Amino acid sequence: MIDSKNLLHNEQRLTPITAALTLACAFTGIITYLIPGHTVWLQWSVLAHVFTGIVCSLLITPYLFIHYRRTVGFRRSTVLISGLLSTLFFAGFIGTGWQLLLQGQRENQHLIYQTHVITSLIFIAIVLVHLTLHIKLLPQRRKDNRFPSLPKNIFKHILIINILAQLLIGMATQIYSLTLTPYNEQAAIPNYDYSYGEHPFRPSQTETTNNVFIDKRQIANSQRCISCHEDVASQWLSSVHRQAAADPAYVTNINLLAEKKGISATRYCEGCHAPVALLSGELTPGGQHGGISGSIANTEGVSCMSCHGINSLAHLKGVASFQFTPAEDYLFARSENPLLMRIQDLLIRVKPDQHKRDLGKPLFKDPKFCAACHTQFMDKDMNNWGWVKMQDEYAAWLASPYSKQHEEGFSNSTAMRCQDCHMPLLTSDDPSADQNGKVRSHHFPGANTFLPLLNGDEEQLRATRTFLQSNKMRVTIDKPNREDALQTLHALDEKLRNFEEAPYYYYLGEQAKLHVVVSNHGVGHDFPGGSIDINQAWIEFLVIDAEGQPVFSSGTIGTDSYVDKNAYFYRSLAVDRNGKLVWKHDLFNMVGESFKRVIKAGESDIVDFEFTVPSWVKSPLTVTATLKYRKLNERYARWALKEQYVKIPVIDLAWDSLSIPIKIRKEVE
Repeated sequence: MIDSKNLLHNEQRLTPITAALTLACAFTGIITYLIPGHTVWLQWSVLAHVFTGIVCSLLITPYLFIHYRRTVGFRRSTVLISGLLSTLFFAGFIGTGWQLLLQGQRENQHLIYQTHVITSLIFIAIVLVHLTLHIKLLPQRRKDNRFPSLPKNIFKHILIINILAQLLIGMATQIYSLTLTPYNEQAAIPNYDYSYGEHPFRPSQTETTNNVFIDKRQIANSQRCISCHEDVASQWLSSVHRQAAADPAYVTNINLLAEKKGISATRYCEGCHAPVALLSGELTPGGQHGGISGSIANTEGVSCMSCHGINSLAHLKGVASFQFTPAEDYLFARSENPLLMRIQDLLIRVKPDQHKRDLGKPLFKDPKFCAACHTQFMDKDMNNWGWVKMQDEYAAWLASPYSKQHEEGFSNSTAMRCQDCHMPLLTSDDPSADQNGKVRSHHFPGANTFLPLLNGDEEQLRATRTFLQSNKMRVTIDKPNREDALQTLHALDEKLRNFEEAPYYYYLGEQAKLHVVVSNHGVGHDFPGGSIDINQAWIEFLVIDAEGQPVFSSGTIGTDSYVDKNAYFYRSLAVDRNGKLVWKHDLFNMVGESFKRVIKAGESDIVDFEFTVPSWVKSPLTVTATLKYRKLNERYARWALKEQYVKIPVIDLAWDSLSIPIKIRKEVE
């Protein structure tokens, strides 16, 4: 038997606090939904909404249970139906609210947030309908006591509680703003050197708002990103971007630059390799460049914010030609307290609007974005000579058929961007995953094979090898068709001949000449790209007879790991003002190139190889041409890697093979 008095008493106890917190939850929810911006007050309102929502979900459930048991015997079907409907929508917005609290607003689950907003509004509307129906259908004898569960002065108490809530939010806003420690906009090292002019970051081309320095907390904060974006972060940790400053070859070169021209000159390199050191004002006498082991700049390399903090490009000439703008802070962004850090993460999860505006700019989808660092020039202030153009992957892509920029209708959806190759879509459970559960890979697959080898990172090495061998380069050996080729020694009617090609072969003792075609079929820029003065790409050409005896070779690797010096290389040879080879990648000595061979995107290179067919060979000859690649040539690798030297893998990018019959020339009597 239902104890109505006891149920009514329990309901009366729950009603005031439940009603007050429900209104506070509704009010703060409407505020955070309707009011744009990213103020401290608005963020405290979000926290208030979360807190009141949690408490409401815990209080309304028992309240509804008690209320239903107490009123279930009343014969008012429309009131009952509206009450049940309100319970249904209550379950909807509470369920979605808890999901948003635990998982946040995920890119591929935006429907959950919309459902939360809609169900909460419908819940409020149905509750109002329920109350209206209750009043209208109430028996005459109960008109003087319409709401027995409501204590006297309840509306006054509800108003007071909501006013107090807003006062608390206002006080928290003021206290937080007053206690906030401002970011440092001065150089990390006093007496900063301005030997390259008034601009603080020259000779790097980097810009900031009003050219102020950036507090390390605003750029060297990748660990904070990892707490939410674990999947993407694990990719970045393996990437060459993350190791851009810790790369032992880079460390050797940056130390050489600092030794020869001073630490201020390292700004030229650090804008791309260690933006933390450049922007914080470390690159001055007394500071530490990114090559110093243990420094923040060395650990972070190209940090999360180094890319995601780029707001625009100063120009397309490269050398870190980006404008850096720090992201707007969420509450407690500057705190190291674990609890406060978790509150900040919570705010980002449940109200990520500003986070997405700051870190998901449209610029990131534009190939120009990559031009900031993957384009390079050297000026007189570095080489004491004059302006020298260096690598320019962006211009090479722009001129390629993959950009579609040279077509009449250059706005083409089939254009292949830098991001499409070097940031392919991967399946991920990351909060930023799109509607298909995909994110752009932050492994940034490229051509560096020695860094994952040094780190023992088999996954990254495998991914790099797969990327290099993805059929973007092709090799073809042309068949040596000959005009004097005979198909038979007997005369035949020409109509019976059904060969599209004349047969091919060589005679013993004959001078053979073969064409090898190397095609840049899928690389979106020149092949090879990047630092082609120290990388190695070449053709290995081998000829053996039927018994495996070597007949001719070019481009083989000796026991000392050096490539045959007469091989056909794709590379550049930088020279200094005296015409000597700049082989240590000390580009500050470079004034030009004595040699450069690359294959433009969508084009081919035809290479001739000649050899004499010995009299002793056994038919047929097997000819193999392989396009090989090695990150760092052996001479440079031994010098730059020093005690960390390892035998760098040689990757076969493409190959072709041809079997050629050998004949004995019949003497004419």
